[in-house]
Amino acid sequence: MKKAVILSGAGISAESGISTFRDSDGLWEQYRVEDVATYEGWLRNRPLVMDFYNQRRKQLLEVQPNAGHYELARLEQAYEVHIITQNVDDLHERAGSKNVLHLHGELKKARSTVDPEYIVDIDGWELKDTMADPQGAPLRPHIVWFGEAVPLIEEASRISAAADFYIIVGTSLAVYPAAGLVHYVPPRVPKYVVDPKEVHAPVPNVKYIKEPASTGLKKVVDELLALRGEG
Repeated sequence: MKKAVILSGAGISAESGISTFRDSDGLWEQYRVEDVATYEGWLRNRPLVMDFYNQRRKQLLEVQPNAGHYELARLEQAYEVHIITQNVDDLHERAGSKNVLHLHGELKKARSTVDPEYIVDIDGWELKDTMADPQGAPLRPHIVWFGEAVPLIEEASRISAAADFYIIVGTSLAVYPAAGLVHYVPPRVPKYVVDPKEVHAPVPNVKYIKEPASTGLKKVVDELLALRGEG
């Protein structure tokens, strides 16, 4: 079965009502990155960081996947689909996608501050200051903060290199190392960029669909399913 690989970013979840980070009205206009998305910020003001992610989690529980998420799940009718997402929400999974790799962590999980292998699900929306691992070390959001390594980037590179089709949706290709994944995709592989904004993919064989994910992905999925005779 041919592989369809998707690199998704904040744009696909924005249509569900999830606050973006980099847009003119995004979260980085309201918060300083250094205060809520770095380990130094966590050490400096843990209650602020905890509240920031608790509010993000609370919002996530109030929204639903949109048509774009469901289109990618529909693609699994005829393809082996792998989603590499920069998003920390679980909307891809809730729409039915089975293979989702979260490059930047997962909002609904927490991990130990001393043992990166100790990761737990958060029940509800609130990560409390009293929660700890079995050794008593406090739990932190399971998020890759600025300045931290991206542990899954090598796996994402391997998945990208094995793609038969590559879909880029809702990302500006401005955030590294995720933006560099397109360079692992073989030149011959057809690539699609779905975004209402101007996004340039510095690789060959690209088709641009300047639409939101909800409508643009339907066109891509229809085209790919037609290729497999599954229209």
